[in-house]
Amino acid sequence: MAVSSPDLKAFLLATPFFGGLSDASLDLLASMLVERRFDAGSTIVSEGEPGRSMFVVHTGTLVVDKRRDSGAFIHMAKLEPGDFFGEMTLIEMQNRSATVIAESPTVLYELTARCLYAYYKADIHAYVIVMQNINRELCRRLRRANNRIAELLRAS
Repeated sequence: MAVSSPDLKAFLLATPFFGGLSDASLDLLASMLVERRFDAGSTIVSEGEPGRSMFVVHTGTLVVDKRRDSGAFIHMAKLEPGDFFGEMTLIEMQNRSATVIAESPTVLYELTARCLYAYYKADIHAYVIVMQNINRELCRRLRRANNRIAELLRAS
C-alpha cells in the first residue's frame, strides 16, 4: 500500500536519504513509497537474487549477512530506523550483494527502480539530491570498510 501521513513525513525528514528535499519533492517521493511489514526472522532480500528496489527502515532491527565460500554467514551490519538498504541494485543494476533478515517485527518503506525513474522524470533536481544522499551513505560505508580492513591488517 502506498503511504502518506504527517508522521511519515516527519520520519522521512529525519533520515539522511531524504535530506535537502523541498516539501513538494518530499511529498512526491513519499507518495511513491510502499509500506512492507515483516515478522522477526523473515528474510527481506537474499544475496544473489535480482533486486529492483530499495528499503528505508521505519521500525525494527535487521541484520545484513554475507555468505562465505564455506556457506557460513558473516555478520556485516545491523540496520535500525532511518537506515536504508538495497540502493546498490538501483545504481548498478546487479543482483543483491547481501542477505537482510528482520531481527524483530519490522516496517519498511520500499522504493522501486520504476518509481525512482518516475521521480527522475518528474523532478530531476530532487532526484539529483536523492542520488547525492545515497552516494554520501555509500561513501560512509566504504570509509568504515576501509577502516575495518586497515585494522585487520594491523592486527595480522
